[in-house]
Amino acid sequence: MKTSANLFFRTMVAAFAAAAMVACGGSDDPEHDIPVNEEPKPVDPVTPSPASSYNEQYRPQIHFTPARNWMNDPNGMVYVDGTYHLFYQYNPQGNDWGNMSWGHATSTDLMHWTEQAVALTRDELGDIFSGSAVIDKDNTAGFGAGAMVALYTSASGAQQQSIAYSTDGGKNFTRYSGNPVIRNNDDNLRDPKVFWHEPTKRWVMALAKGWKMGVEFYASSDLKSWQHLSTFFVPLIGRPSLQWECPDLIQIGNKWVLLVSVNPGGPILGSGMMYFVGNFDGKEFTADNVTDAQTPVEPAWLDYGMDNYAGVTWSNTGTRRIMIGWMNNWSYSGAVPCSPWRSAMTLPRELKLTEYDGKPLLCAPVVDEIDKIAGQWKAASGILDVKDAYQLRLTLKLDKGSTIALGNDQGEQFTFDVSPSARTLIAHRTSASGKTSFNGTFSIPSMQAPLNTAGSTVVLDIFVDRSSVELLTKDGTMSMTNLVFPTVLYDRVTVTGADCDIQYRPLNRIWN
Repeated sequence: MKTSANLFFRTMVAAFAAAAMVACGGSDDPEHDIPVNEEPKPVDPVTPSPASSYNEQYRPQIHFTPARNWMNDPNGMVYVDGTYHLFYQYNPQGNDWGNMSWGHATSTDLMHWTEQAVALTRDELGDIFSGSAVIDKDNTAGFGAGAMVALYTSASGAQQQSIAYSTDGGKNFTRYSGNPVIRNNDDNLRDPKVFWHEPTKRWVMALAKGWKMGVEFYASSDLKSWQHLSTFFVPLIGRPSLQWECPDLIQIGNKWVLLVSVNPGGPILGSGMMYFVGNFDGKEFTADNVTDAQTPVEPAWLDYGMDNYAGVTWSNTGTRRIMIGWMNNWSYSGAVPCSPWRSAMTLPRELKLTEYDGKPLLCAPVVDEIDKIAGQWKAASGILDVKDAYQLRLTLKLDKGSTIALGNDQGEQFTFDVSPSARTLIAHRTSASGKTSFNGTFSIPSMQAPLNTAGSTVVLDIFVDRSSVELLTKDGTMSMTNLVFPTVLYDRVTVTGADCDIQYRPLNRIWN
């Protein structure tokens, strides 16, 4: 999906007082075929950075972070032989955006992660920007049955699409000597997300058009020669100019969902993830709420907080759709006070489709695997007996307005209000929440989300870590993800207004 380019960094600085670098871009050369030419180019593996205690101030205890250095978009996520592979945009040389490579981590349970050697590093075609990975079970590419094939954006003055393959389970990759497999002459085509389309017996790729906006679809029988299929674009209400990035087209039941990250132009400020529900016939994606390519529509947002971006799903998981996102925002990503690492991933979410108020609704609850690191539920009474991280479960009546406050003995508070009449939740990440002065756009006095739930009560699940609060309805109909930087963990909760049953359970740190 996306990565930071200097041009976009300058744009963000102009737009926001202290913005951070952002985004990849590209355009396309439709229907370009690359002849097969096999002269393998092995990738020299880069050893992981030195070990960390994983116990520094603000270090997440239940979210993946690299031991050291800058990280952004999740890439190349694939499940094979009982292991989840998480590749990600990574700077092996420092704690700021640059030297874009694919870092690599693995997990057998989606909770505990082991950092592996850096998988892909810059070559003569440029930085290694975002992309995806698939398991080529039938050897369509000729790299071997079951080869792991990575598809990524090669970024220099242009953004082009390249491939590399691994025959040892992702430990070592060899670049395809015919790269790039899709040529391009500018910086507005990027973040290839590829899947096998069984009805047409071919691979399908979604590519984002960056500042040119929209998603291009391509098809291939061998992962090497690609033909342009179609373009999806619709203008967005109130957002005439922004980047489209990190597309992901997935099937859930008999419907198709297109995920797209946009920046700047999220639900509040800076980065955000929108989605469209519709149909895909093997060539074109058509969204249910789009009548034509000229009439603007209001985006449907996957998350109403500031810090869930570039999320894509794991491939090779059958009908289960598991997503993880980059827990940061390009408005301030380069300034968050984290060292010797910078940025974390969200908790993994399982995407499900339901219907609310007569419209399709994409839900994103935290995966059930969270139970693997959870202790016993306890009744809460003010101060919580927690050390590293925890999950709150609030069963709140909706007969009157309520205010929920997370706090600590330093007097720092992160608060949110629930309005039964408007069926909304409004969060307040002000200077009272902890450290905010590192960037002028970080303090947000009001973030509003629809509850998307009927009935006389709402059940909220709140996952609290040292530097984040992920707030969801129990079934994931509403999601709000936010970074926070309190001096110490919020370890107390108060609810004023309506009656509320409060439970919590500690979550064990994922680091050895």
